[in-house]
Amino acid sequence: MYVSLANNVDSFREREREREAQTGRASACFSLEMEQTNAAASSAKPIRCRAAVSRAAGQPLEMEEVEVAPPRAHEVRIKIICTSLCHTDITFWRMEGLHPSIFGHEAVGVVESVGEHVREVAVGDTVVPVFTAQCSECPDCLSDRSNICSKLPDVHGFMPRDGTTRFSSASTGEPIRHFLSVSSFVEYTVVDVSHVVKLDANFPPAMACLLSCGISTGVGAAWKVAAVEPGSSVAVFGLGAVGLAVAQGARMRGATRIIGVDLNPDKFDVGKRLGITDFINPNDTGGKTVSEVIKEMTGGGGADYCFECIGSASVMAEAFQSSRMGWGKTILLGVIGSMAPIGIPPQDLLPGRSVIGSLFGGIKPKNDIPMLAQKSWSWRSS
Repeated sequence: MYVSLANNVDSFREREREREAQTGRASACFSLEMEQTNAAASSAKPIRCRAAVSRAAGQPLEMEEVEVAPPRAHEVRIKIICTSLCHTDITFWRMEGLHPSIFGHEAVGVVESVGEHVREVAVGDTVVPVFTAQCSECPDCLSDRSNICSKLPDVHGFMPRDGTTRFSSASTGEPIRHFLSVSSFVEYTVVDVSHVVKLDANFPPAMACLLSCGISTGVGAAWKVAAVEPGSSVAVFGLGAVGLAVAQGARMRGATRIIGVDLNPDKFDVGKRLGITDFINPNDTGGKTVSEVIKEMTGGGGADYCFECIGSASVMAEAFQSSRMGWGKTILLGVIGSMAPIGIPPQDLLPGRSVIGSLFGGIKPKNDIPMLAQKSWSWRSS
């Protein structure tokens, strides 16, 4: 699901030129030269625009006029072109203590202005904002073993470098919180440059949004976290955008049997096109557990790789029980809104099975998203 917020990038740029001419800003700010970009940043003004604001946990979002402050040092202000809805937005929307907030974290947009010290993107660039940072300097960013930036951790509702917000109510001046360092349910947003990835301007916006989270998370989990091997068996629990992306990634890695588990039978036809070979509806197992069915389908051993893409402690435990003794690996991708523990008996781990968490599919956004964008054209036609 996605929402288009502008017809196309070219029309946006033309409107920006007209607006800036009327306000006395030089049209040269659209040049990619750094001196002109910095000049544009220094003259950036607050922008009033529309946003879908969450005022209370679980309550309908309210369309409001908000004021978006200019970007500060190391920050980028983006005109959102297209945004999509991820289930993680819903999970956090239901939580207390996070409001008022502007949710949304899957999007694509065009750089409207930049703050000081921004070098890697310029005004007019097409970019994808992402919820994980990549400073490219800290030990984690420099290591192949992690994609969790230790220099700029998530500060839950505010900009990562100074702990303040760039959003406020246009009518009252009340501060409004950011969400996952992106906040895309708004016409303009401000993002730290460590959370921004430049893309080709011709890349389809509806596809680009999903690179912000869903597609990257699923494909990355199959490729980087699990490292699915040719000829292996895979079980995917939950066939939303992330689960379907896992299936696609597993197919491209050479998995020969990919089992999809979902309560919605409508997902099955879509799944076939993306690599799923077998389907299980937990309501149609004749009283057997899903893990029992998967073991029967795999000759009694269980799947080599199991991916939980829902965010349920009980499903995580069932995914683990569906994995093969000796080398079965269970990868957890779903976001849980509660603190419920996972019920896995310790003795079931001793025979060699393992459980591993996967945030954003192990993807390093600035390194890997451009590569995924290139490959997506072949996935689309396959």
